[in-house]
Amino acid sequence: MSANAVAAVAPAALLKTPLHALHLELGAKMVPFAGYEMPVNYPGGIIAEHKQCRESAALFDVSHMGQLRLVGDDAAKALETLVPVDVVDLPVGKQRYALFTNPSGGILDDLMITRREGDLFVVVNAACKAADTRHLITHIGHRCTVQPLPDRALLALQGPKAVDALRKLNPDVARLTFMTGMSAHIAGADCFVTRSGYTGEDGFEISVPADHAVALARALLALPEVKPAGLGARDTLRLEAGLCLYGHDINETTTPVEAGLTWAIQKVRRPGGARAGGYPGASVIESQLASGAPIKRAGLLGLERVPVREGAVIVDAKGHKLGHVTSGTLSPTVNQPIAMAYLAANHALAHHEVYAEVRGKRQPMRVAPMPFTPHRYHRG
Repeated sequence: MSANAVAAVAPAALLKTPLHALHLELGAKMVPFAGYEMPVNYPGGIIAEHKQCRESAALFDVSHMGQLRLVGDDAAKALETLVPVDVVDLPVGKQRYALFTNPSGGILDDLMITRREGDLFVVVNAACKAADTRHLITHIGHRCTVQPLPDRALLALQGPKAVDALRKLNPDVARLTFMTGMSAHIAGADCFVTRSGYTGEDGFEISVPADHAVALARALLALPEVKPAGLGARDTLRLEAGLCLYGHDINETTTPVEAGLTWAIQKVRRPGGARAGGYPGASVIESQLASGAPIKRAGLLGLERVPVREGAVIVDAKGHKLGHVTSGTLSPTVNQPIAMAYLAANHALAHHEVYAEVRGKRQPMRVAPMPFTPHRYHRG
């Protein structure tokens, strides 16, 4: 998801998800986000929602995100012309993280792709979904059908007890493992469920017909394991998990190599692979894969309890600028300031000490491996 392009949207123009009235009923504080009016937190507050997700199960409304189908025999090959990712060999029922790139190797958006019987199911960021749809139609619309799914909502149930909760509504979902998906009838609706998420926890994302979304959300919230959570907790959870927020930690000027996302580029799409290159920016990305990038996304752990926010300049002990922070918070789990930053590659080394400039003072930070809290995905 992305927060960019939000501030300019007047309140009257904000869109609403199918759960909007339920958010108000639950007492949510609503804020503009990616063109939608979304819950940032409920009366219990962000910290309580964060802990709810780490300890039990939290329900997030992510219906603002874009859902699309790509249909046609050539859809997978066509999509590979836009992403540096192996889509052709993705088995039915499997999900994969991918990146739309531009001719400079920058990231236009990050997305999830699931191969289903008869189509590819794609989820993109809310702020990018109009541009992504145009991008798909312009470049591969002649090779496959690009079908946006605005009549579907998307719920994320995340946390170590998410599976205990969801299996009460359909026991079959417990068979899923991380990054797999299946069709499932849940709370009276035909849903498509993937075992994935954006918190670092085990959990599910549930695509549901919009007119069944409230019934599904109420059914989940009626379970003792589940409480609602908003965008505030979603951001602190994903930052602890070391996951990028589009428009902040990655954007059209950062490459997958600079962002440390080369794990998303399978061997078959790399130089020497059977289907190497052939996507926008391939020459830039392949050069960086071979020789490295001049800057690199790194995790930073604050050595004093002063939060370091996006935009803070990172310097060395002599005050020389090394980079800037792209996300930062006081971690509820680690109980220390954590941040992501782009640093000169020779300073993005584990345990390297740097300083963040915060209100005219230098705050010491240490380069730290990510995630800041261990992922707890269910890999079977």
